[in-house]
Amino acid sequence: MSNLSHTRSRRKLRPSATPYVFAFYMSSIMALLMCFVITAANAGVNPEYLSNVLKAYQLAMPVAFVCVLMVRPVVLKLVAITVHPH
Repeated sequence: MSNLSHTRSRRKLRPSATPYVFAFYMSSIMALLMCFVITAANAGVNPEYLSNVLKAYQLAMPVAFVCVLMVRPVVLKLVAITVHPH
């Protein structure tokens, strides 16, 4: 194993962190996209647009993270009901 790949594997989180990592990435991306869209819809695209988006994101991202963690079990059950296992 090369030194670089060994260093990368040591920096990875344990598999038990998967739900939290998923929630972090999902909420980060979705909150940012929603902030872009909602800010444009409410205030329009103006010189303060990016600043307004980032202000909204400061609140939206942590809220989205908690919401994804809370909704995850329900979504897993809905997927299990909807999709054949194999």
